[in-house]
Amino acid sequence: MNGENSKINETIASIKTYFNGVKTEWGRISWPQKNQIVAETFSVIVIVFVFTVAIYIIDLIFKYILGLLK
Repeated sequence: MNGENSKINETIASIKTYFNGVKTEWGRISWPQKNQIVAETFSVIVIVFVFTVAIYIIDLIFKYILGLLK
């Protein structure tokens, strides 16, 4: 029974150490400015839109080519 308490106490201590480390690292994070987040989000949306249109056009081209082969 004493050995089990020792393992439980070690586990609790290691969990506390882990979360103290997480708390310390969380304070070191450099968060981006709001305008940077907005600009990067807009860029991602534009890139996704462009690639979606490009894939759609390529799909139409392949459909047309395969339609000629039938």
